[in-house]
Amino acid sequence: MKTKTKREARIPSVPSLALSVREDLKYSGLGVSAGIAIGPAHVMEQGLIDVPEYIVTDVEEELARFDKAAKFSIKQVEKLRVKASTLSEAAAEELNYLLEAHLQMLAGSRLVRGVEKRIRSEKLNAEAAVQAELSEIAHAFSEMEDSYLASKIQDVREVSARLVRNLTKAGYQAFSGLAPGSIIIAEEITPADTALMDPNIVGGFASALGGAEDHTTIMARSLGLPAVLGVSGLVNQVRPGDMIVVDGVRGTVVVNPTEATIARFERRREALFRRQRQLERLRSVPATTRDDMRILLQCNLELPYELALARQVGAEGVGLLRSEFLYMNRDTLPSEDEQFVAFKEIVEGMEGHPVTVRTLDVGSDKLAYSLGEHISPSTNPALGLRAIRLSLKVRKLLETQLAAMLRASAHGELRILLPMINSASEIKRVQEAMDKVVRRLTRKRVAMSNPLPKLGIMIETPGAALAADSLAKSCDYFSIGTNDLTMYTLAADRGDEQVAHLYDPLHPAVLRLIKISVEAGRSAGIPVNLCGEMAGDPRFTALLLGLGLRDLSMAAPNLPRVKQRILGLGINDAEKRAEQIMEQTDSGVIATLIDDFNALD
Repeated sequence: MKTKTKREARIPSVPSLALSVREDLKYSGLGVSAGIAIGPAHVMEQGLIDVPEYIVTDVEEELARFDKAAKFSIKQVEKLRVKASTLSEAAAEELNYLLEAHLQMLAGSRLVRGVEKRIRSEKLNAEAAVQAELSEIAHAFSEMEDSYLASKIQDVREVSARLVRNLTKAGYQAFSGLAPGSIIIAEEITPADTALMDPNIVGGFASALGGAEDHTTIMARSLGLPAVLGVSGLVNQVRPGDMIVVDGVRGTVVVNPTEATIARFERRREALFRRQRQLERLRSVPATTRDDMRILLQCNLELPYELALARQVGAEGVGLLRSEFLYMNRDTLPSEDEQFVAFKEIVEGMEGHPVTVRTLDVGSDKLAYSLGEHISPSTNPALGLRAIRLSLKVRKLLETQLAAMLRASAHGELRILLPMINSASEIKRVQEAMDKVVRRLTRKRVAMSNPLPKLGIMIETPGAALAADSLAKSCDYFSIGTNDLTMYTLAADRGDEQVAHLYDPLHPAVLRLIKISVEAGRSAGIPVNLCGEMAGDPRFTALLLGLGLRDLSMAAPNLPRVKQRILGLGINDAEKRAEQIMEQTDSGVIATLIDDFNALD
């Protein structure tokens, strides 16, 4: 084989590094993950890869080489998915969205088919075929009028870069060989990059690109890594080994800080540590307002191992256990026995506190391989076959889950939660399935709780919120999912940076739907819980309590700060401020009213 020309991989390049050393060089960006990190810089090399282009003499051999690289790429992504399953629920969900898309592209997508076609028809080597096909796809995407679809070219670029690395044996840079406390500096840090970071080694990171609502941000918060994104002009001023300060609270990066600057940041970091230790002392303190209103604080869990953290922060129950973890990273469906053992472990682990288990909530955009025969890709996954729609279509899935939950209910308080309910008829169909399962288990003399577990529904669409009064007649409790409720109400995907600024939980429409749901539950005499990011943000605590909520569920690390806010609140004052807020029509004014109220306490 003879090399004729070379193509360069279309991977973002790093500007040339500055030659001079300057002290206390300060940059401002967006602080997206709180904390302060001080350590030596590790500059991620994202430079160009030389890709040879030549005519191959054995097409079948070249196809086999490409197939091997594609299969190896799939294994790499699968390993990332396994690692993602150990993260917090939000981070795991966001990363799985991304990695599922990458896996689909590596398994017969237009990219893969196009590369194989070029190898056959043009007898082009695999590396060059990948780059040629990427160029053609990128051109096609750039001409799309749909800006959301056009933005997805970045996923194609990442998959192409992975294929090229594996074909050229360039490898993928991990972070295991770094000095402890290293600060990662890069033009851009992807969620896949973040998934490779070990918090015991990496101190924090900063990049020129990125925003407050992207996947990398959620990963950083989950890992507890201080991070600043959107730092313009940073990369070309940093050399490997430079001392770096990353202030994820104020959104500041300092290159080569002086001793005095380091001392100042160390004092602030110690103050943050002291505050965290103070919060830990609240573990056994009841979450009660100044005027003696008791608030129930629960945790959202995705994996059994998170039980220890829930107990550590004093969670009074599990307000949301996502059952999807049982279906991910496997080729076969989990059995009833397997699910029973997992649920039983968590119920027993909460030592008498309630555990709310949500039935399967997956769709084509977060497809578990074990469910591949039941669902296919959708043109609009958020509006497609997902959550309860899938469970009702494939009754065996639902009945198996219900049986496992009913059996686990004999070992502690377990509640069943149904996602994405929009009508009473959906609840009725689930109840019919549950009756069938109960009869089967009773015939076999299988132990279950008496009375049977309470059956609740997620309020996460405008339709469900507006019909909450009628839905309340068919279920035992509500759980308001603010993440999806905000997305569906405003038709804005927070994961799409082009419209993420439109995703606003303080939009009057979102707040009105929350209030409608709370009042419907109260009128019907059923409990109302709120889970999602709003529940875990102390900035919103007074507003949520003022709207009538008395049960909040959140990621475990957020619980102490929310509890601290509750201890300093008066419920009457919160209700008065909420009434004032609900009269507003502008989310900016609402935000000001919230912040002013928080500043008073």
